[in-house]
Amino acid sequence: MEPFRHHIFICTQEKPEGVTSCPANNSWSVLHALERELASHHLEHEVQLTTCGCLGLCDDGPMLIAYPDGVWYRKVQEADVPEIINSHLIAGKVVSRLAWTDAPSMKAQSIEHYDRFVAMMNARDQAGILPDDLNEITRAYMSSRVLLTALELDIFTAVGNGACASRIAQTIHADSRATEMLLNALVSLKLLDKHGETFSNTPIAARFFAEGSRDNARHGFLHVAQIWHRWSTLTDAVRAGTSVGAPPRNNHWVENFINAMDYNAKQRAPSVVKAVDPGAIKRMLDLGGGSGAYSIAFARAVPTLCADILDLAEVVPIAQKHIHEAGLDGRINTRVGDMLSAPLGENYDLILVMAICHMFSPEENRALFQRARKALAPHGRFVIQDFILEPDKTAPRQATLFALNMLVGTRAGATYSEPEYTTWLHAANFTQVRRARLPGPSSLLIASV
Repeated sequence: MEPFRHHIFICTQEKPEGVTSCPANNSWSVLHALERELASHHLEHEVQLTTCGCLGLCDDGPMLIAYPDGVWYRKVQEADVPEIINSHLIAGKVVSRLAWTDAPSMKAQSIEHYDRFVAMMNARDQAGILPDDLNEITRAYMSSRVLLTALELDIFTAVGNGACASRIAQTIHADSRATEMLLNALVSLKLLDKHGETFSNTPIAARFFAEGSRDNARHGFLHVAQIWHRWSTLTDAVRAGTSVGAPPRNNHWVENFINAMDYNAKQRAPSVVKAVDPGAIKRMLDLGGGSGAYSIAFARAVPTLCADILDLAEVVPIAQKHIHEAGLDGRINTRVGDMLSAPLGENYDLILVMAICHMFSPEENRALFQRARKALAPHGRFVIQDFILEPDKTAPRQATLFALNMLVGTRAGATYSEPEYTTWLHAANFTQVRRARLPGPSSLLIASV
């Protein structure tokens, strides 16, 4: 039984550099070409496209299998895709120049490949060679640093529609030789393309990292470049149990941090509003509201809502700018203060604390929850959005890593588990606590009075 008219498998099994593989022969480009071509013929719901592991015929890759006919295509390139779609999938005629029909030869080559692979892995194991995945973990910081440096130098904007290394170096005021080395590394990471001496942005780099793009995320990720330096202190922080020797914050630290939070908040805000189901709430308090992204989203969803944002003095002007641009000056107000000590107010229908609790110690969170409970009106709700660990605190992975980010960057911050949050909320006299899972690494806890 075939639920789809056709089912295509394409190998995308990554292998170590220098080892023959379908990805090394551009199978990812073929995959993307298949996606585009199927969509152009409105076949995306008629043809199922599936990536798969090694098919054992790496020397003749990229390999592609089309079912229900069971046709194996070899050495497929991006330019071959329209012919495969039009001839085979639409007209029912196999593309013979690409089809591999010598079954005995295929089986023999696959068996030879398997035996050679097993022998190589056994030899590596007996020699005590570090497995590739462990080696990648130990060196992962190198790729990260390449991208972060490119963002700090605004490389992708300088590349524009294409430029040589010397011209890019001149634009970013950097050394030409060193710039070319960086550009070559970005090509290896598939963030730039290189033709001759000309570098150009890949589509994904142009979309997310170049100035002028609607989805430009560079300004937000500059905060990641800042905290990268803190991670170099992790060993000492583990010994000390707290942040040590953190680099001083420069003039752009707060702006970059709020830009990063704004980028994340705008992505999550629609899901948060839907999960909370604000109904007809009239008053909301946004603790540590940052750019105001969540207050703006709730104000737009509930025309009668008025919101207050409480944040630090250096943050409030940034929030005011975003509020003004959203045309909500009369409905979202700002107050300067530290949420751990400043008066919170009273009779709020909803209080938000979004991506904040990880910065505080357990004792600080317990005290904050108690004060928030007193600031709520009858039947009010208190909403926490954060990384939430599973009970044993070993998952999800991003939450465990973020706990270390708080170790190197704060006095006593961490990520916390759902049982911890629930215990603190019940101790603050919240009667009901429910979890709402959001797309991505964070979740909501919604506590009711």
